[in-house]
Amino acid sequence: MTGTLAAAGLGVVVTASLLMFPELFSGYRSRSAHLVIETADASVALLAAYLAYGRLLRHRRRQDLLLMQGLVLLAVAGLALTVLVGLFGHADSGRLEVWLPFATRVIGVLMIAGAALQSGRKVRIARRLAIAVPLGIAGVVAAVLWWQQERLPLALDPGSTPQDATSFTAAHPVLVAGQLLALACFLLASVAFTAQATKRSDEVVRWLGPACMLAAFARVSYLVYPSVYSNWVYAGDAFRSGFYLLLLVGASREIRQYWTAQAESAVVEDRRRLARELHDGVIQEVGYIRAESAGLRGAAPERAERIIAACDRALDEARQAVEVLGAPGNEPLGFALHRAARQVAERYDVMLELDVDDALTAEPDERHALVRIAREAVSNAARHGKASRVRIVLGRDEAGRRLVVEDDGAGFDLDTVTTSPTGFGLISMRERARGLPGELHISSAPGSGTAVTVRW
Repeated sequence: MTGTLAAAGLGVVVTASLLMFPELFSGYRSRSAHLVIETADASVALLAAYLAYGRLLRHRRRQDLLLMQGLVLLAVAGLALTVLVGLFGHADSGRLEVWLPFATRVIGVLMIAGAALQSGRKVRIARRLAIAVPLGIAGVVAAVLWWQQERLPLALDPGSTPQDATSFTAAHPVLVAGQLLALACFLLASVAFTAQATKRSDEVVRWLGPACMLAAFARVSYLVYPSVYSNWVYAGDAFRSGFYLLLLVGASREIRQYWTAQAESAVVEDRRRLARELHDGVIQEVGYIRAESAGLRGAAPERAERIIAACDRALDEARQAVEVLGAPGNEPLGFALHRAARQVAERYDVMLELDVDDALTAEPDERHALVRIAREAVSNAARHGKASRVRIVLGRDEAGRRLVVEDDGAGFDLDTVTTSPTGFGLISMRERARGLPGELHISSAPGSGTAVTVRW
């Protein structure tokens, strides 16, 4: 919306100045400069058309089909037909070299306006036919006008200049009508594309709104003097190049978004592959070791219990790794905490209570650290504190966001456990909390349970 309004504001200021102070906008006569502009604009149109063709193959939307075909016609009108007329037609006659690109451009603009009105509608079309249609249209138009070139009226006085033309008198009425039609189509397309950009995240549609607005003001300028069909470079050509420049910006952002999505998809697939390998390999082997260790309880019960406890921790870590690797990157924080804590609580037969603010969000790294802290706290409460109930609170207070894990277990002497070589779990939780960045506070005493609080 902002970009379209900015383009409209720029167009109003420049157009008003053009009409009020025409002497400020002196045209520049150069056939080579016009050829350079036409070549650059046509190249951008072809690039954007190729991008729209790729979108058509992926999504099968009618909007992308019409947009691609309209851009191809604009590119053909801007370069191919100009070169064709220059080689075989009567250059500077004000007839064929004007009517041929003019007719092709009008059809292309109509297709772009049609694309703006086709959001979300699907289409089935053969790949070759999608490309052949605009080329066929251009070929038919070229053949008909070539055949009738001797009967074509004078579209634009070749001797007129922007300084002489302050009204519509320099152009044929059909040329003026065509510019009015293109003006209406581009305004319609700008409004439609801008409205669609507010409803969906689409870089191409987002930039088409302001681009079409600049193209509309280019047609306003061409009503004053149609420099696009002459050897003069005038204000309308600048607006038209602005249209193609914004198309180029939208195309480049779409390409970057596409490759970013491809890279993220590759990462997700690799994570899922690693999760499958862990599940089918490490977890199965550790589970086998645990099952075999259970048979040693009669001969060496203490050693067997230590081995089984180590296997349980290894299985817990491996399952957590599988879940993290297989979980979507945008998983809500509250859901991730609920799922992780419930799995640990069910494994140790602990009652779990949750008070979670689902509106609270966190970055992926923060979510991973908080889930690991919660799992460690619930596991410690069950294994060491022999707790029967664990309560998890996730919310916000005057100090910021906080995660609290409380239990009704046996508790412990904090100083003794912190200095013990077996207290690595508490050290790990503190380090994860610092990395949020945040801080971890543990409140516990023998016989009074434990409360682990993380603020970030």
